[in-house]
Amino acid sequence: MSKQPEAVLEAELIQQLSDNKYECVTIHNEEELLSNLKTQIEAHNSLSLTTKEYSRVLNHLNKGNVFERAKILRDKMQLTKDDGTSVYLDFINQDDWNKNHFQVTNQVTMEGSYKNRYDVTILVNGLPLVQVELKRRGLEMKEAFNQTLRYIKHSYSAGHGLFQYIQLYIISNGVNTKYYANNRLTSLSYKQTFFWSKEDNSKISELSQFTHTFL
Repeated sequence: MSKQPEAVLEAELIQQLSDNKYECVTIHNEEELLSNLKTQIEAHNSLSLTTKEYSRVLNHLNKGNVFERAKILRDKMQLTKDDGTSVYLDFINQDDWNKNHFQVTNQVTMEGSYKNRYDVTILVNGLPLVQVELKRRGLEMKEAFNQTLRYIKHSYSAGHGLFQYIQLYIISNGVNTKYYANNRLTSLSYKQTFFWSKEDNSKISELSQFTHTFL
């Protein structure tokens, strides 16, 4: 079996997502993540936010555990604007997925107790909701799983804690690909990872096929 480098898997995944109309964006750090999020929230809600208003939005987003953040993601936020008027912000459209904006970026660096650089991140309306961790062909899948556990422990809560909005993890070595939900109310276990399947229940394990059907 050829040991395809992680960088090649990463580039091929991003290209495939781009071909499927995900917008490719370059985000190196939290500052750029926050700037992109502001742009996406404004576009999704057809309004503009001042610096102070956006600060209130970030404070609203940065609270609670995984379950509570999932609720914040799906609820509307009442925002009092600087002029005293009130608006309601929507972070995700649950009724029509096509009205959400999908982006993909890679190698975002966050520094908490340790500095971590994430492989591929999928953003929906600017919020990081899906994390993809890749290992080169031939490596055990559990290595990628353990890497996501280190991210959670070391850097997901850093800064404004936006990576605590991750809803779904995908791990792959190119040949095998699995997914699992973010459930930090209990300890994540490798037993909670799953293969995707076709309608006839045959397993979809190769990364490009998984991306085509799942993403």
